[in-house]
Amino acid sequence: MYPEHTPHVPVQRAVEVHQPTPYPPAVPAPAPVVPVQPGTVPAVASIVLPDGRVVTGYAINPTQPEPVAARPAVSRMAVNVALGGAGFLAVCGGLLLLTSFIAALTAFITQLITLAAVIFGGWIAVQVLSASRHQGGTTVNIRKAVIKRNKFYS
Repeated sequence: MYPEHTPHVPVQRAVEVHQPTPYPPAVPAPAPVVPVQPGTVPAVASIVLPDGRVVTGYAINPTQPEPVAARPAVSRMAVNVALGGAGFLAVCGGLLLLTSFIAALTAFITQLITLAAVIFGGWIAVQVLSASRHQGGTTVNIRKAVIKRNKFYS
């Protein structure tokens, strides 16, 4: 990834250095000091650090956290389990409808095939039976026949 040896010497470039121009500090107007007497004298606390140093200062009252909203009557886990169960039932219902649809479609296609077989079988039966009726009759060769007044003469 990094070359071990570079045969050329790095090029030195001229660098310009810009020095920032300082602005004179703004002189704030001195605020009047108003002595405030505390209502109660705060307690002075001392803490001994692990290295032996003692830190003394005023105790700061900890800020009270915001009151926690009341917990719902039903736990979140129960709600999640109920929602999961409802989702599972919806999926099962969808699969049931899908299998019902596939079964109905299969029955419909089977009925169409059966109807086509009955119609085709009936047509074949008519052809066979009508051909067997004419076997005892006279066979007329139409190419040689002469048709006069709706009668055949050969």
